[in-house]
Amino acid sequence: MNAQSFEPSFSDAPDLIGHDILAVIPPDFRLESGQQLEQTEVIARVYGPKNGPVVVAAGGISAGRVLFAKEDATETAPGWWEGVAGPGEALDLNTYRVMSIEFAPRLPASRVYTITTHDQARLVRLLLDQLGAEKIHAFIGASYGAMIALAFAELYPDAVERLCIISAAHRAHPMATAFRGLQRRLLRFGQENGRPQEGISLARQLAMTTYRSSEEFSQRFDGPPPPEAGDNYTVCGYLRSRGDAYSATDVNRWISMSDSLDRHRVDPARIKAKVFLAAVPTDRLVPYEDMKDLHEKLADSVFIDFPSLYGHDAFLKEIPLVSEIVRTALK
Repeated sequence: MNAQSFEPSFSDAPDLIGHDILAVIPPDFRLESGQQLEQTEVIARVYGPKNGPVVVAAGGISAGRVLFAKEDATETAPGWWEGVAGPGEALDLNTYRVMSIEFAPRLPASRVYTITTHDQARLVRLLLDQLGAEKIHAFIGASYGAMIALAFAELYPDAVERLCIISAAHRAHPMATAFRGLQRRLLRFGQENGRPQEGISLARQLAMTTYRSSEEFSQRFDGPPPPEAGDNYTVCGYLRSRGDAYSATDVNRWISMSDSLDRHRVDPARIKAKVFLAAVPTDRLVPYEDMKDLHEKLADSVFIDFPSLYGHDAFLKEIPLVSEIVRTALK
């Protein structure tokens, strides 16, 4: 597939609002754990011209299938990658047929699932089969979505030409697992004591300390202490407000997704695609050195330094820089 040679015709006008596609999960489909998903379908949203080069896009565990929503009056919130994806943007919806995926398990989750990034990749394959795309031009992922991209390229080495991997490596780092393990304990504690929303708030507050960098916190929150012990410091007030406002998940789904991040392992030697790796030096969850290690283990890769004050959240905050990374990977 040659993205640059594609010219959409009038009969192939791009779908900027996007439409949902459903793929039936076969009755014999089992997760690597042996569990069976309660949901019987997996869903994604597809944008762009029907005959454009196919690109899969996936973000962090809180990202849904709504990638771009500015043209859709039915969507009350922006897509998770506005500014990077859109007509004329780096992920150009006038040129590419973009499939933005919804992770399993679906909300609300009735139980905790032991689900891997390879399981998610197999569900992506079902969606691509439904779309009629045997091979895709690119899989663009950030954070958890990038882990799934790596797993997909390992499972289906001939099905993808290139990967754009932002803030993900071939394994979970033990320190990241330590942070997420504490979050899961907070979630369980809240659930077992009849205060699930408080558990979610506390887990989100702890997560925010890992998503952002020490440098950013130093610049924003280095203020005087409160009058009395037990009162909120400025940074604590910020974290509480972010945690209390978070309602994008439930306990079972968060535990499932968090555990999935920590089970992530791929063999770089099995990946044939050309891989563009964007590493953030201030990332506390995916160390820069781990992405360097992945770069050295891959057969064909390009390493991109992605400097940012925002740590792991850089893929959501640094829109111009991320756009340039995506353009580099797609061109």
